Amino acid sequence: MLDKTLYEITLFSGLEREEINRIIPILHACQFSQDTLIFQQGSEARNFYILLSGEVIVRYKPYDGESLIIGRICPEDLFGWSAALGRPKYTSSAVAVLPCEAVCVSIAEMRQFCHNNPELGHKLLERMASGIAFRLRSTYEEVLGLLIRGIDLVNEV
Repeated sequence: MLDKTLYEITLFSGLEREEINRIIPILHACQFSQDTLIFQQGSEARNFYILLSGEVIVRYKPYDGESLIIGRICPEDLFGWSAALGRPKYTSSAVAVLPCEAVCVSIAEMRQFCHNNPELGHKLLERMASGIAFRLRSTYEEVLGLLIRGIDLVNEV
């Protein structure tokens, strides 16, 4: 089933079936039950994920406050991209709020894949960049909403 799902996701749209077949070996199927901590803010960033089904929330814990939900990951979204961006640690945590199916990509395997397949690797990185940029715009809106609500709370006191 994993292969069938991968041929249909937006990240791979426009790629030839043969190209997707070359990518599949670095994609590892994983499942998370509800309330599973997928990765913790501050832990070593080794993998990123593509959500296939379910829902994941992204939490950020500032050093001086409560944990904040800064994003909701829906099917076909990438998450855990601190690893893909070359950051040594995850800058947030991810928790499955529903049972989830995803693919996990080791950043070490991704680097090796891009080295061995430069043209296809470049195509894949461009598609990932587009997905990450979209998530950043979405995160901006959520953070702005938190700030506005925070200011409104301050004004009420």
